[in-house]
Amino acid sequence: MLAFQVVRGKLKRVTRSIPKLRRGWALIRVRLAGICNTDIEILRGYHAFQGIPGHEFIGEVAEINGASAALRKKWLGRRVTGEINVSCSAYGYQPRCEFCRRGLRSHCARRTVLGIVNHDGAFAEYLALPLENLHAVPGSVSDEQAVFVEPLAAACEILQQVEARGLRETAVLGDGKLAQLIARVLRTAVPRVVMYGKHASKLALARKAKIETKTVTGTATDLNRIRQTYELLVEATGSPTGLTLAQYMTKPRGTLVLKSTFHGAAPVETWPIVVNEITVIGSRCGPFDKALVLLRSGQVDATPLITRTFPLSEAPQAIEFAQRRDVMKVLLRPGE
Repeated sequence: MLAFQVVRGKLKRVTRSIPKLRRGWALIRVRLAGICNTDIEILRGYHAFQGIPGHEFIGEVAEINGASAALRKKWLGRRVTGEINVSCSAYGYQPRCEFCRRGLRSHCARRTVLGIVNHDGAFAEYLALPLENLHAVPGSVSDEQAVFVEPLAAACEILQQVEARGLRETAVLGDGKLAQLIARVLRTAVPRVVMYGKHASKLALARKAKIETKTVTGTATDLNRIRQTYELLVEATGSPTGLTLAQYMTKPRGTLVLKSTFHGAAPVETWPIVVNEITVIGSRCGPFDKALVLLRSGQVDATPLITRTFPLSEAPQAIEFAQRRDVMKVLLRPGE
């Protein structure tokens, strides 16, 4: 199969064997894959990953190993997306780790992570995942919508971690792909959501989704210029400088949710967290079922975020394009 592997900070075209399946695993033919900021950070050294990246995908089940006739009938040919953390149970590890025993499979001590940690991902014609990770995509949800399920689920995780429905307003710092999804999810629970960003075209997309917007410069001048504070603020700039401003924009005894992942350290003073008694929450993967409900119901429409779709064969050009200033979601389509 055609695939693209990380080699010395670049995507290199390779020919790979189709993945061999463990018992209870599925072979998935990729229909669309999304380029995420994490994929860009992987090229910069995040997690020292040297395999096939890509963790946002929609595909169809092409084969299953070691499943009953009922499971084969249920899954073969189905359009699916999949949770990216592969835990103890999928590998048959015994005894299971303490996190799996506690029901925290996404924190499994021995997990692999699709396209990120020791598990080849979706920048290929095929990938492999255990059946327990798969979610069927309803026929009413298009491929272009379904490719957003993984990052949309990550946005939904915030509402699992924080009780937001009693709030009158909240804010998102950042205007990129994940920030846009987070703002749309928060808008389903909070009457007023404000997005702070520095790209006029991206802020315009948010306004079309009934999200208020304000402009920041992304420099130290923002600390003196921005006076609004929020009981709940989500930092999703994808930048090491975002955390400093986020602290100052969180009210005393408020909650700051961190969503950014990037390679490197964030230069930040921690005293505002202590003095203002801010609760800081790290937030990562989330509930796929809730993301699918939002897409199926039309409460969230992510397709306006798509800037361009490239054939898989042009993956290096696509990931370069994805890093341009005003570009949003870039997709890869195998078979073109």
